[in-house]
Amino acid sequence: QTSMKNMERELVCPVCKEMYKQPLALPCTHNVCHVCASEVLLQHGHLCCDPTSEPTSPAATPSTRSPRLGRRGVPKPDRLDRLLKSGFGTYPGRKRGAVHPQTVSFPCPACQRDVDLGERGLGSLFRNLTLERVVERYRQTINISAAIMCQFCKPPQLEATKGCTECKSSFCNECFKLYHPWGTQKAQHEPTPPTLTFRPKGLMCPEHKEEVTHYCKTCQRLVCQLCRVRRTHTSHKITPVLSAYQALREKLTKSLAYILSSQDTVQTQIAELEETVKHTEV
Repeated sequence: QTSMKNMERELVCPVCKEMYKQPLALPCTHNVCHVCASEVLLQHGHLCCDPTSEPTSPAATPSTRSPRLGRRGVPKPDRLDRLLKSGFGTYPGRKRGAVHPQTVSFPCPACQRDVDLGERGLGSLFRNLTLERVVERYRQTINISAAIMCQFCKPPQLEATKGCTECKSSFCNECFKLYHPWGTQKAQHEPTPPTLTFRPKGLMCPEHKEEVTHYCKTCQRLVCQLCRVRRTHTSHKITPVLSAYQALREKLTKSLAYILSSQDTVQTQIAELEETVKHTEV
């Protein structure tokens, strides 16, 4: 158990604190998720490629790259040259508004050093396919060894197939139907994958089906992690949901306090205006 926990620590991204997804190998030998790397560069003012696409790095060879990427046309040299000269290039790591290509510095979250990625930014990094396969195998091992059992079956218990966030329990198919009878309020509960740790159901991003974690002040809307790294929110003011909630709550509390304290004065002014209206009519 201890050795498995130690191994799991080695497979966790230092940015998102979750298991690596499409890890990129940095020059300092540390690794970081592709989406996380894009997000870090975006926070430092660099315009990155779409983080949801596969990295087109030297490691993403034709055999490992998706067919969708394999069919993508390469821009003509003259068009690419015009884009770079105009300052609107969007290749990975290019700093927004820069007229000439420049080297991209990436702050490694593991060793706290600024790593030089060159002019191509993330495009110069290799995708760590070995680490990716290790993570996938570890996930499969955990799923096999940690089967979740139904919490309502009489012995012998069956393996759970559904979870319910509202009930905070895991069920087999039959028990789920039994405890969520048709025509009752519980029938509206949405089944989720079985788990032993139920978190409160948060608001979901309608576009990416991910839980919203931040608030864009510019757009005045909640955003998820994938929304944050899209070009739509480049240079926008984005804060964590909790910070935005506390700030808005404080602002509303002050506004309500001011309104309540001024209530008597306003009522007096209304009464005086009504008297003036009557007097004017007479």
